[in-house]
Amino acid sequence: MAYRLTMVGTGYLGATTSACMAELGFEVLGVDVDAEKIARLQAGDLPIHEPGLEEILRRNLAAGRLRFTTSFEEAAAFGDVHFLCVGTPQKAGEYGADVSYLDAAIEALAPHLQRECLVVGKSTVPVGTAQRLADKLVRLAPIGAGAELAWNPEFLREGYAVQDTLQPDRIVLGVASDKAEKVMREVYASMLEAGTPMVITDYPTAELVKVAANAFLATKISFINAMAEVCEAAHADVKQLSQALSYDDRIGGKFLNAGLGFGGGCLPKDIRAFMARAGELGADQALTFLREVDAINMRRRARMVDLARELAGGSFRGCSLTVLGAAFKPNSDDIRDSPALDVAVKISEQGGRVTVYDPVAQENARRAHPHLSYGESALEAARGAHVVLLLTEWREFIELDPEALGSVVASRKMVDGRNALDAEVWRNAGWHYRALGRP
Repeated sequence: MAYRLTMVGTGYLGATTSACMAELGFEVLGVDVDAEKIARLQAGDLPIHEPGLEEILRRNLAAGRLRFTTSFEEAAAFGDVHFLCVGTPQKAGEYGADVSYLDAAIEALAPHLQRECLVVGKSTVPVGTAQRLADKLVRLAPIGAGAELAWNPEFLREGYAVQDTLQPDRIVLGVASDKAEKVMREVYASMLEAGTPMVITDYPTAELVKVAANAFLATKISFINAMAEVCEAAHADVKQLSQALSYDDRIGGKFLNAGLGFGGGCLPKDIRAFMARAGELGADQALTFLREVDAINMRRRARMVDLARELAGGSFRGCSLTVLGAAFKPNSDDIRDSPALDVAVKISEQGGRVTVYDPVAQENARRAHPHLSYGESALEAARGAHVVLLLTEWREFIELDPEALGSVVASRKMVDGRNALDAEVWRNAGWHYRALGRP
């Protein structure tokens, strides 16, 4: 059977999944309460930056496989499988996840479900959410138990989301029936035939897989950043330490690059929500280590400000500083909990004149922080700077010519927040080079 798919929520996850599932040949309808976003997507205008996605979006709109709407009634009539792709941000003033958007999605869709269908959650949620939503779905849908829930967490990396959707490294599926498993095996048939492993499990395990994966990655990043703190105290080099560790195949080199730490819309809020939910379950002691993971991560930002202040001569007053990078990571325009912007704002608050440049996230940063200055290129942003900070490791920053940059700055002082530059090359070009965890 050729299932028709709907995507409830057309943000980063929903827009990516909509376009990529249409690319696989499915008829797809994206639905959202944001009429402006829907109009942009229907016109082929991608509201986010994701390499390769806009071409896929436009190709499938033109082919008629992909449409967008604000009507949940239309979505319910159209779809056989409804994917829930709404966000679960951190609650204001506390650690827990706000799942109200998921409840709102179920409440908007379920009353229109007149025939048998499968609703598939992809959002990152506190364990126990899926069962509660499954019960709510049956209660609100006219078809009753004919509307079944499955949980299929997403593992998209910003900047690689197209590849991660079309060629995932694994598919995790929490189901309550053989029928739901059968439907999802058919939806993902092409991926399974290509050898993608599928883990079939219950709701709570599927919910835990995503937050456990993010907790592990966050722990690995904070581990090497903790080693950077020790390296600074001991006058050792964390870059060489990391390289030596990476040759041990039990450890590996991924996520073992010391620097400014993690940010974005996933890792920080997910580990906090995981701690909050463990506390509600009476298992808070199991995750107390994540508090230190979070604390190490935030300390890196404070240490970066300290390093910049040292190079500025002990005070930011009267000092011009250039921040290269605004996105929380390269190949993205996402500035949510961006370490780069956090550092830029803190320096500005302490009296520094800060100019920011980012090749993609510039406008998002400008809207969020209009009090900062912005340059239209790295060289323009660095003109007259007393200190330059590289805080997002975009390729164009890594490939900067130290002589060209040196010709426009007021003084050749570089703080490499991502350990991305060749220290020897920059020092040979007359730069005072500093980086986290390196002598």
